[in-house]
Amino acid sequence: MLSINEIKQPIAADIDVFEERFKASMRSSVPLLDRITHYIVKRKGKQIRPMFVFFSASLCGGINEATHRGAALVELLHTATLVHDDVVDNSYQRRGFFSINALWKNKIAVLVGDYLLSKGLLLSIDNGDFALLKIVSEAVKQMSEGELLQMEKARRMDIGEPVYYDVIRQKTASLIAACCACGAASAGADDATIEKMRLFGEKIGIAFQIKDDMFDFGTDDVGKPLGIDIKEKKVTLPLIYALNNCAADEKKHIINLVKNHNDDLEKIGVIISFVNRTGGLQYAETQMKKYRDEAFEILNSFPDGSARQGLEQLVRYTTERNK
Repeated sequence: MLSINEIKQPIAADIDVFEERFKASMRSSVPLLDRITHYIVKRKGKQIRPMFVFFSASLCGGINEATHRGAALVELLHTATLVHDDVVDNSYQRRGFFSINALWKNKIAVLVGDYLLSKGLLLSIDNGDFALLKIVSEAVKQMSEGELLQMEKARRMDIGEPVYYDVIRQKTASLIAACCACGAASAGADDATIEKMRLFGEKIGIAFQIKDDMFDFGTDDVGKPLGIDIKEKKVTLPLIYALNNCAADEKKHIINLVKNHNDDLEKIGVIISFVNRTGGLQYAETQMKKYRDEAFEILNSFPDGSARQGLEQLVRYTTERNK
């Protein structure tokens, strides 16, 4: 599998320009805010979402100024949701560094998230990118609904596969779908092509989240603490499958552990062992590959070239990564 730096080579120049513009888009005349946004930029991730925007635009007509604004819009709103998520989850780390709420407390973190959200909205409004704004705003709405749906179901442990897919389609896949749709729209693609790219991104987003959920039950050092979803009472696909394929008394016992002993490391180990023994990880991997292959079918309907190859490599990276 290629590294993320190797994958981005065809659009490396555009990513470099994007990073400078993204940094500039976050600047503020308020010293505290400027210090915090500088901290965020210094600890940026792999830029996978902007890469989906740029490769999708390249596939559908070509990268232009609107593409750069679309990538910045996506990243601003995504960053805002991450800052807010850390407050909601009482999380004090993000990508191995202290989160904004850990360093500057919840009130400031919420305000910083609001600031980033407003910067994204103004970036689109000031440039008349209303189509891009509509695409991304719809994704943010779905992300909020997905998070609330998961919280509601987690309280009662009332979640099966259909609900699980509804949650991850909204929580995770909607934003990657928006990235691909934004890229296509920025390049001037027609509505049918934009929808095709949105669906491509949605399938990748679902595969991406299933892969992420599998890490919770792995046995290797994958960069994500084992059992973190169990501690948060998140019922994910490996556990759903295992619960649906065991004896009734064992199912009752495991549900009791998740609901009442989810902070006990020994009990978490029992749950992880149960999921592995019952085939939950293997089933999840099969489903992840199904969605990935469906995405490839959509991608293969486009002409071959560096953009299509770049998207294929990016898809493989997101579904074959080990962290």
